[in-house]
Amino acid sequence: MVLGRTIYVFIKLLPSIMALRKDRVLWISDDKKDVDEERFKRHARRILNTCISLGPVYIKFGQWLSSRADILPEPYMKELSKLQDDVPAESFEKVRPVIEQDIGKIDEKFDSLETTALSGASLGQVYRGTRNGQQIIVKVKRPGIEKVVEKDLKVLMKIIPFAMKFVDPNLRFSIIPIMKQFVESMHEELDYTKESDNLKTIKKNMAPYNNVVIPEVHDDYSTKNILTMEYIPGIKVTDIQSLDEKGIDRQQLVIDVHKVFFTMLLKHSIFHADPHPGNISVKDDGTLILYDFGMIGRINDETRVKLVRLYLGLIEKNPPRTVTAMDELGMLAPDFNRQVIEKGIELSIKSMYGKKPDEMEVEQLMNMANKTMSKFPFKLPKHLALYLRMSTIIEGIYHTHKVDFKFIKVLGQILEEESLIKDAYVEEIKRSFSRFAKTIEDTLTIAPEIKKFMEDTKLMQQQSGKKNNAMLAGSIFAAAVFLGSAFMFQSNETVGVLGMIASGVIIGISALFRKK
Repeated sequence: MVLGRTIYVFIKLLPSIMALRKDRVLWISDDKKDVDEERFKRHARRILNTCISLGPVYIKFGQWLSSRADILPEPYMKELSKLQDDVPAESFEKVRPVIEQDIGKIDEKFDSLETTALSGASLGQVYRGTRNGQQIIVKVKRPGIEKVVEKDLKVLMKIIPFAMKFVDPNLRFSIIPIMKQFVESMHEELDYTKESDNLKTIKKNMAPYNNVVIPEVHDDYSTKNILTMEYIPGIKVTDIQSLDEKGIDRQQLVIDVHKVFFTMLLKHSIFHADPHPGNISVKDDGTLILYDFGMIGRINDETRVKLVRLYLGLIEKNPPRTVTAMDELGMLAPDFNRQVIEKGIELSIKSMYGKKPDEMEVEQLMNMANKTMSKFPFKLPKHLALYLRMSTIIEGIYHTHKVDFKFIKVLGQILEEESLIKDAYVEEIKRSFSRFAKTIEDTLTIAPEIKKFMEDTKLMQQQSGKKNNAMLAGSIFAAAVFLGSAFMFQSNETVGVLGMIASGVIIGISALFRKK
């Protein structure tokens, strides 16, 4: 049974795998003249349609891939980010036993419960009802979905590692951890108690903010298979006509979307990772409503502070600091060319501040890249994949509204309002102290050798019987220069190296004076 499904899925995916192999080679090449982005988008849409036709697990996998900049070219990611989990609902008669087995008789437990689904997703479907006079939403897992998911996860684990090795042999090391993370994510989404916990955590974190509301969970009507919440109606975040009719400021709306999601990320380390338009609505007063917390991202405090430092580097227009933060986040290959990456960041900063980079600057950057054989070696650590997905989707919301919006300005407001700049500077001080401590350690390590050299030089002077102390004085001066250079090396490598060379020159000059 699994073998037959594996063969069928492989045949369906094969044209997309072949196209991706060719497109990926073109995308990462130094010369991108042959890149036809429209063709890339067509190939991405074929993957999107194939995922929809293959069912729930493949829809989720397509969504997951949309965050993987280390696998897909950018045009693929943009197209796949449009993949929404929208599937025709099962009949209510198939769902009724699931509800009544977990909660009890519908007629006894609810004032009313509609039998037509409000929406259908790959893993569950949503119904509207009332309980104790309050409007509610009941999210029910599709009957038998666990067996379907487990079967297709096995199929994916057979096909995708092989397919990715064919697309690019360099992916053979990273694809297995990526797939294991996807499988773990799928198992979490099948357990509605975990989604309930995610929702409650984020609701608590975002409670102080008046620009967002999150539904309340009805715990006594929620299980592993059912999630019951209060119903908060609103306008879809991309429904421009309805928003305009209500007189909602769409520029402020775009700002609020970015503030809410980046505050989750940079302040609280847990964030909603699937902010597609179906999961965000707007109340009549402009307040955001967030739904569906099945896909969430988590980062630890260390990573969170590094992200803050990265963004602070962008705000302060400091490419070296930005590149250092990217390197510490694991976003750059070990052999990356710092000069090329810093120049790229410099042009990006100009663009973010609304200044169009000069064409000569862009050409100069590409020439530098070609000369050093650098391909802008960005990579994507697994803990940042969902962050990239989140930021890509909300960028799409901004493009839908086409309002005047400067991300860098909003980012600065977030860092200031949430007092995150202080954390970043404290981390900078820690790093500086760490470098200083390492310098002290390194200096103490070589100090005995310098002391021995000076003692040997002094003994040689005494044994020679000469009164010319030029060599001794030169040795002392050279040692002082060398020690100072060792300190300087940690903060400024060029000055440090020049100082060390100078100490050698001083010794040489002293030796010449000694011979006279």
